[in-house]
Amino acid sequence: MNRIIVALDLPTMEAARRMAERLSGEVGGFKIGLELLTGVGPSAIEDIATLGKPVFADAKLHDIPTTVERAAAHLAATGARWVTVHVSGGKEMIRAAVSGMNGDGVLGVTMLTSLAEDDLEEIGVTSAISDQVVRMSRLAAASGAEGVVCSPAEVHSLKKLDLGLSIFTPGIRPDGAGHHDQMRVATPAEAAAAGADYLVIGRPITSAVDPVATAREIAAAIDRVP
Repeated sequence: MNRIIVALDLPTMEAARRMAERLSGEVGGFKIGLELLTGVGPSAIEDIATLGKPVFADAKLHDIPTTVERAAAHLAATGARWVTVHVSGGKEMIRAAVSGMNGDGVLGVTMLTSLAEDDLEEIGVTSAISDQVVRMSRLAAASGAEGVVCSPAEVHSLKKLDLGLSIFTPGIRPDGAGHHDQMRVATPAEAAAAGADYLVIGRPITSAVDPVATAREIAAAIDRVP
């Protein structure tokens, strides 16, 4: 199984489609984020899904349960294999999203990888990030989510809990790559060794001089992990 999900966080649908076509034989799937979802619209999912790879709609839904259920159903209808919701929306909202996705494909966003401990204090969360991610993941599992999204720093702890969740990990930065706006990061090999099921990687691949060669290098590094 190829565990690389490429984040197509590109400014136009044309650019995203070209990149996806180049990489479709090298990666396990694609992520469509808010930039394309709010610019092009959900048709971006349908377009990329025609390449035959699973599409991760990173909508980060967070609203009342009825609205989230309907939004998740719309995204599923366009071809989304996975849809993200904020776990902080609560049990009923997560369950509504699961219903909208016909029982499968909901990923709970625990804590954004751009956040650090100080950020949690500012929004009134007194727990450490790692503890909050565990709490959120338990709630996601109890609410029927298929998986969670967390930083590489929390993957090992979640794997030990054996909650039956697939773990999707952004914040992946190969050696020498800049962190950009990510705070909690790791190399592909480190994330794989910790137990991440899928590695969500954007700019290190899409901004590379040769995205195909870079994707192959990252896949090889993951494959070398015992």
